[in-house]
Amino acid sequence: MTATATANGPRIEPARTADVHQVLADHPRYWGERDLRSLHLLALVQEFGPTCLVARAEDGIRGYLFGFVTPTGTGYTHLVAVRDDARGTGLGRRLYAAFAEAARGQGADRLKAVTSVGKTGSVAFHRRLGFAVETVDDYNGPGQPMAVFHRDLPFGDPGA
Repeated sequence: MTATATANGPRIEPARTADVHQVLADHPRYWGERDLRSLHLLALVQEFGPTCLVARAEDGIRGYLFGFVTPTGTGYTHLVAVRDDARGTGLGRRLYAAFAEAARGQGADRLKAVTSVGKTGSVAFHRRLGFAVETVDDYNGPGQPMAVFHRDLPFGDPGA
């Protein structure tokens, strides 16, 4: 994947392991009070580099999406986050579009993501991107339902 940028927007490009360290240093700017540091696996970037993306600007990483393509052709989003000062700019949509392109290049024909059922902002965001959502009981273990998102590729630009 080649880097993409808008006139004043960040470049979206494959992540490097140093980027994970930078994101972890600024963790609250992406996740607030939620501590998701343990989900930021260096192995994802090392093994699935073309589908782990950062939105890089002069002032640092404004957002990122770490994902991979499963053997069954699903582009799975492990983490997606936009820094607090870049929310509402369309950057999350741009990250997903770049991920969808990279995943299609690796043979994916659909996308999938998962979040906690109470994360209404995430549910609304994914719905705006054209994902269908279902609550799957016990998805993450007994008594742990999750919101599971699916959508076919190509990504297009729903809701724009």
